[in-house]
Amino acid sequence: LRLRLRLRVRVRVMAFRLAMRRGGVAALRRVPLAAASVVPRAAAAAAAPQVRAFADDGSHSDFAPQRKKVTENVDDMMKLIEKQVTDNTVMLYMKGSPNQPQCGFSAQVCKILSVQGADFASVNVLDYPLLRECIKEYSSWPTIPQLYVKGSPTPRPRPAPKPSPNPNP
Repeated sequence: LRLRLRLRVRVRVMAFRLAMRRGGVAALRRVPLAAASVVPRAAAAAAAPQVRAFADDGSHSDFAPQRKKVTENVDDMMKLIEKQVTDNTVMLYMKGSPNQPQCGFSAQVCKILSVQGADFASVNVLDYPLLRECIKEYSSWPTIPQLYVKGSPTPRPRPAPKPSPNPNP
């Protein structure tokens, strides 16, 4: 008896859903519940139109990722770096973004700044190869990340001197 009751309820629910897909409340008035056909889920899924929420084709260009256009001129890039360093109190040139760093050192700098509650601007140098080379020239320092506070570079540890090939000269 319970199985029959469950089956009847399920048939009515499926008939209601099918009628709502076809035309809403007006379609419910036209289709008596006894005459409603039971449609298996696989058949209903096949009949429903397939819509992809994040499809690349057919979506508007406003929803595509936007990258800032940067110059390919070294002098203009150096001016851009100078402007970024002077306009932001704390400026970080890093590999990746603060939410997803792609380098252990960049991750450490972001973590330290976040723990300190510092408000900082950052640029992913992996997105802009010319910027990556120009920032090294701008600071005369070969590695990334580079952190600037109030327009000046932060103190960096000096690399250990390379051992000489012959330990006893």
